[in-house]
Amino acid sequence: MAKLDFIQEDLEALKKEGLYIHIRVIGSPQDAWTVVNGKKVLNMCSNNYLGFANHPKLKEAAKKAIEDYGVGPAAVRTIAGTMTLHLELEKKLAAFKGREAVISFQSGFNANLATIPALVGREDVIFSDELNHASIIDGCRLSRAKIVRYAHADPEDLAEKMEQEAKNYRRALVVTDGVFSMDGDIAPLPEIVEVAKKYDAIVMVDDAHGEGVLGRDGRGIVDHFGLHEDVDIEVGTLSKAFGVVGGYVAGNAEIVEYLRQKARPFLFSSAVTPPDVAACIAAVDILTESGELVEKLWENTRYFKEGMKSLGFDIGQSVTPITPVMLGEATLAQEFSKRLFDEGVFAQAIGYPTVPRGKARIRVMLSAVHSKEDLDFALDKFAKIGRELGVIE
Repeated sequence: MAKLDFIQEDLEALKKEGLYIHIRVIGSPQDAWTVVNGKKVLNMCSNNYLGFANHPKLKEAAKKAIEDYGVGPAAVRTIAGTMTLHLELEKKLAAFKGREAVISFQSGFNANLATIPALVGREDVIFSDELNHASIIDGCRLSRAKIVRYAHADPEDLAEKMEQEAKNYRRALVVTDGVFSMDGDIAPLPEIVEVAKKYDAIVMVDDAHGEGVLGRDGRGIVDHFGLHEDVDIEVGTLSKAFGVVGGYVAGNAEIVEYLRQKARPFLFSSAVTPPDVAACIAAVDILTESGELVEKLWENTRYFKEGMKSLGFDIGQSVTPITPVMLGEATLAQEFSKRLFDEGVFAQAIGYPTVPRGKARIRVMLSAVHSKEDLDFALDKFAKIGRELGVIE
């Protein structure tokens, strides 16, 4: 047996189990209707919550930044890669979030990898929600701290785990997603904060899917619950509702300065490019001025969810625009996704390991750019295929 034969065997096993990922290729801007694999389809699965990915003001800002700053920073932030644009973005994000300071990174994934290992190490303990995002999981592993998983969104289980473990370690960190990306539910942040206070633990929230969605005009889950004084670290992404690319950490000035000195992606990876940063600034400016797009997102969310429920679909426990259409088996989810695509709807199947076995689904992502006619079109196709496959009556 050749040393790399296992690769082909594993790939074949994924195909047999319905878990092989077929990557579809986008041939146009991300918008309500998008060209995918050469076909124009209704886009129901991107993270473009507010339509910023193809917004004219963001495109204009990116073009101007290329003229003023060029296409790349050509260095890490700490050597020669920090441009005035980076500082402007961080200042505006801090004001938008109502925090003292912000440090930006190349991605939301990098923001978690940067922050967790900088805060805790071998002598410390991390309490992590069992459904936290992969970037949190990887950041926890890199820290070499003890990792204690608590039951999903369960502050009582967190309290029990902290009672057992926290006193045995130098520092304790409690970390949770704000909005859980596969189910669309929200962390019980006020209760988590109360438990963490009892043990003097650092509280960190990754609000990748809450930015631009929850809170006043999209300021996120901490603003939604009014916990600015109680949550130490807010991690955000600029690649979902903000429509571009990048990540950031918001908190007090001391934490941000500490990360500038300690965070490895900040120290050892090139800065985000000028056009990307300029586009992010434009997105923050738009949201600072008006919450109109956030209101439209929620209007579309309510309309689509009510339609799916009336058809008889199981859309789980979501309370956000993330709408999981629960199907169970991965093979069924893939077949459903394929038929939707044939009918002109782009909505991807999600299976193991992204979600547990037996919990496969189509994950629908609503956007402010969808019209009522778009949503009616999607509901009609879901109904047609749902009946054909015996998912609904």
